[in-house]
Parts: sequence; C-alpha cells; structure tokens
Amino acid sequence: MITRRRVPNTVWLLTIILLICAACQAPEPTATQVPTATALPPTATQPPATSTPVVSVPIPAPKVQESIKVKKPLQEIAVKSENPVPVSALEPLEIEFSAPNQEMVSGWRPPLYPVPLALTPFDHFYFSRPYAVNETGWPVEDYRYGGSFFEDVVHSGMDIKIPVGTPIIAAGPGKVTWAGYGLFAGRYDPDDPYGNAVMIRHSFGYQGALVYTVYAHLDQVFVEKDQQVEAGDLLGLSGKTGATSGPHLHFEVRLDESGQGFFSTRNPELWLVPPQGWGLLAGRVMNTGGRKVKGQLVIVRPPESEQFWRANSYHGGTINSDPYYLENLVISDLPAGRYEIQINYLSRIYRREIDIYPGLVTYFTFRGRSGFTNEAPPLPGADFDPPQTP
Repeated sequence: MITRRRVPNTVWLLTIILLICAACQAPEPTATQVPTATALPPTATQPPATSTPVVSVPIPAPKVQESIKVKKPLQEIAVKSENPVPVSALEPLEIEFSAPNQEMVSGWRPPLYPVPLALTPFDHFYFSRPYAVNETGWPVEDYRYGGSFFEDVVHSGMDIKIPVGTPIIAAGPGKVTWAGYGLFAGRYDPDDPYGNAVMIRHSFGYQGALVYTVYAHLDQVFVEKDQQVEAGDLLGLSGKTGATSGPHLHFEVRLDESGQGFFSTRNPELWLVPPQGWGLLAGRVMNTGGRKVKGQLVIVRPPESEQFWRANSYHGGTINSDPYYLENLVISDLPAGRYEIQINYLSRIYRREIDIYPGLVTYFTFRGRSGFTNEAPPLPGADFDPPQTP
C-alpha cells in the first residue's frame, strides 16, 4: 500500500510564482534584435545638428564664455561648457512670430565671442551683454536705437525685454559715474525718465573719445558712484522705474568726443559682441536723391522662410551714426547665412539677397526708386543731405 503525502499549498504557490517569473524574462538580444538608445533632447551646450549651410570666413577660433562672476548679493551666475561648439556646427535660431509687433521667442542662443572683437578695422564689439549668459534677452523691435515714440521722442538706446529682478551686469570694466535716480537731470530726481540707473565710464576709449554705458529702469542698484567695476560685476536688478510702459532694460553707449559732455549716443547693437556664428546687418536707407529716409520699414528674412526680423530707419533728431558706416538702420543677432532684404518704397517692393557672416557687419545701401545699390560706406565726414531731386 502506497501512502501519498499531501503537498502543502504554500509549495504549490511558490512553484506557480517561479514559473510566471521565468515566462516574463526578456529574451537575450540576438544579432537581429539589439536594444536601441533613446536620443536626448538638445540643450544649450549641445545644440541640435543642422544641415543648413553656414557661410565661413577666416576668423580666430572662438572661445566659449564659460562663466560670469558677480558681486553680492548674488554670488555667481554661470553657464559653463566643457565642450565648446565650433562655429560651423551652430544651428540657426528658431524664431516664432504671432504678429509683426511681437518680439522673438527663443530658449537658446550660442555663447558669445570673447571681447573685444574686431575682425575689420571699422568694427568695435567692445561690450558683452549687460545680463548674464544664462538669460535670453532680445532687442525690442519697436524700441530700437533711433526709433520714435512718446510724442516723437527719439530713442537714444536699445530696449531689452527681460523680467523684473533679472541681474544686470557691467558690459565692460570702468568706473561708476552715476548710481540712482536723476541721470537725465544730473541731480537726484525720483521722477527722472531713466528711473533708477547706473552709468559707467569705461577704462578704454574709442578714437580719442571716452566711452560710457548706461543701464536704466532698474528696480535695485547695488553699486555706488566712483566704484570700480569689472566686466560681469553685478550692477543691480532690472525693473520698470522711470518713463516706461513695462519691465525692460534700457541700454546706451555714449561717446564723449568733445570732452564737454557725454550726450553723444551710438547704436549699441554695433557695440555688443555677437553670439558665435552670428553677424549683423547695417544699412543706409535713402530716397532717390540721396537723402536719408526716416522711419522706413525694412524686413529681413531667410529665403522662402516664415521667420523674419524687422527694423525702421532712424527718425533723426540727435541720433548719431557710426563714423564709418554712417548707417541709419542696424539689425543684430542674425545667424550666419543667406537672407533677403525687403523694402516697400512708394508702394513698390524692392528685394536684395545678402549674406551674413560670423562676427562681421554686412552693409547695404538703398536709394529710393533706384533700388539697392553697391555703394560702399561714405568717407568719414561726408554724411550730408544733398538737395532734394525734383
């Protein structure tokens, strides 16, 4: 007689669990079945690859601006890159416009060229951006240098739209000559149109003239008059003080050419070093008789693209052109490549294709009904308005 032993229920349960686990195990990879890695999204230090051609010219090897150090109350604002990206690998910026009067939208830009940068004898990219490298700010197109607003007041600087509380830093080394309210009046004035502002007299000049920069509409100021600062030192926090309709930084470049004052502004977009692989466009927009046209809209776009940049020619007044280019229009921060300029003059649209080169200024002239011309910049001192052509 054979006696059968009863197997405990727990043993059966363990056996079933082991069989299920064995069935759920993934098979070993074979020659035709290899696990694939998921691609990581591009970041600021790893821009996505592009097939867009980039025009190359002989320029010094760029060096990534690794960090910006600031004084208290902020200890350090830095963006570091262990693997600098070559100029030829940078991707043109993706920009979206919901309406013509909307500013550019972007979360990434290339690192800046080191300063000073001057690939030709006529350029003077002496200043870094007046905000930290991990902030993305763009010129407000409706408030560029030379624009007209507030009852035909001509704009003597550029406006950069950034949130209140953004750290504002010195664009170059020098001495603080103003800190607080009253820059326009030259004495304390809480109703001063510049609001809470800082002005720096820099430790270098240009063609025998002292160079100043102005940082206006600040919410807070952390420096004092006569204080020495270096490029990247914290000056204050951005705000909306003074005559302003919203938060932004008003930035100016001034030259004291006569030694009697500093009210000689220049277009800051010709003084701020461009991002690596990007360039600028400067133009002289005239009527048929050769007189500069005020407020002429100029559109710049890559061929067959929905992206575009726009600017209006200077409105005149006390606005000063560069002594070499004698321009009345500048558009900075253009990724290198081919573009088309469009000008609607007297109900006719004129077009011209141009190339933007890394770290350089591309120059164009427009002469009314004659359209675009190949004129070189006029000689210094030859900026005049000839009589109107009948």
